[in-house]
Amino acid sequence: MPAKPDMADKPKLLVVEDDPGLATQLKWAWDEFDVICTGDRESAIAALRQHEPDVVTLDLGLPPDPDGTTEGFAVLDAIMALKPETKVIVASGHGAAESAMRAIEQGAYDFYRKPVKIEELALIVRRALHLAGIEAENRRLAARSGADATVLGSIVTAAPEMIRTARTVERVAATEVSVMLIGASGTGKELLARGLHASSGRAGASFVAINCAAIPDHLLEQELFGYEAGAFDGAQSAREGRIEMASGGTLFLDEMGDLPPAIQSRLLRFIETRAVERMGSGQAIPVDARIVCATTRDLPAMVANGDFREDLYFRLAEVVVAIPALAERAGDAPLLARHFLARFAAEMNPQIKGFAPDALTAIDAWHWPGNVRELENRVKRAVIMADGRLVSAEDLDLAEPGEELAQALNLKAAREQADRKLIRHALARSEGNISSTARMLGISRPTLYDLMKQYDLTT
Repeated sequence: MPAKPDMADKPKLLVVEDDPGLATQLKWAWDEFDVICTGDRESAIAALRQHEPDVVTLDLGLPPDPDGTTEGFAVLDAIMALKPETKVIVASGHGAAESAMRAIEQGAYDFYRKPVKIEELALIVRRALHLAGIEAENRRLAARSGADATVLGSIVTAAPEMIRTARTVERVAATEVSVMLIGASGTGKELLARGLHASSGRAGASFVAINCAAIPDHLLEQELFGYEAGAFDGAQSAREGRIEMASGGTLFLDEMGDLPPAIQSRLLRFIETRAVERMGSGQAIPVDARIVCATTRDLPAMVANGDFREDLYFRLAEVVVAIPALAERAGDAPLLARHFLARFAAEMNPQIKGFAPDALTAIDAWHWPGNVRELENRVKRAVIMADGRLVSAEDLDLAEPGEELAQALNLKAAREQADRKLIRHALARSEGNISSTARMLGISRPTLYDLMKQYDLTT
């Protein structure tokens, strides 16, 4: 007969219950757990600090307010502030529906209505422990690898839309075709370009980037093509341009749509001859550089209007990759927010431990007109300015947004598209908490599991 596991090997469970008889009953009934029982706020917080349990069952009716919920919610707030990854299972007989919604909003994992049925509550506890174990392992792996859910080495995403974009970039990286990245400002065009370079055979050589919109026209030509000594007043010595610097590697031309016509002609000449002539020189210098470009502008429309050379466009756009906006990447905003928070907190405000539930809800629902760059800036500012351990929606300066679902002509496709998006949003808001997600969606947990399996979704 196998020996019973040592107490140190059992998962810790904190029971916050002011009924001594029920607390004792739970302690003896749950032999599989190392149960610590407390009956008030002070002892509960002390036990949380000492034992650091992954799961807490919390009776909202605690002294000195055993007939209300104020003391219980105060304990819940304290737990979320001290150890926000804790799975708190709240139990109450006082205004159960209202208390349940409030508890979930304040970060509880699940809610159970009294009178307590020990076996049913034990099932919820086991699921919470299982999820806590998975999340702890994910945190360990992330800490060990220094990465979140990444593709192309450094792009943090779990959204199918962005993963498909990254896979396209990976496939063309091994070729020598010119790639044009199309996307709104702040979507990560340079990050994708760097990922393409790192995945290519040119990874060992230079990645040279230049923003064509940030440099005045008369200086842009010097930057791209270089110059010889004496080419103009002040040119005391020769200087190679960015195109030459990228020889053997990758030249990234950001904001290609802002190139003036004269430079468009010179760039086309380089692409056709694979040689550059510095300003003030007629000597052709061979350069082997792959071109990757990006733009926020509608280049086909500019070609039609005569504002961009058609022959140059087709030379640069051998493969066009569209980058989805952050609002189109369901679930990515909270994922990226946690990634940025971990980085900025370590650098600037180590007391910050995570996001409050209202912040995660606001992050997931916001439309992010400035895309990833806006999200990064908001999180950075919030980490600097936040007073508590958890960043709130107020710290992020996020208003309550509206939410729209994508439309599709086919009814079945529209339902599936809407289901996928809503489930991903709900999972992101609840940090993968299945019970909370099901409650948000108004369905049972078995139904949610079935839908997640049907749509190949994971927490």
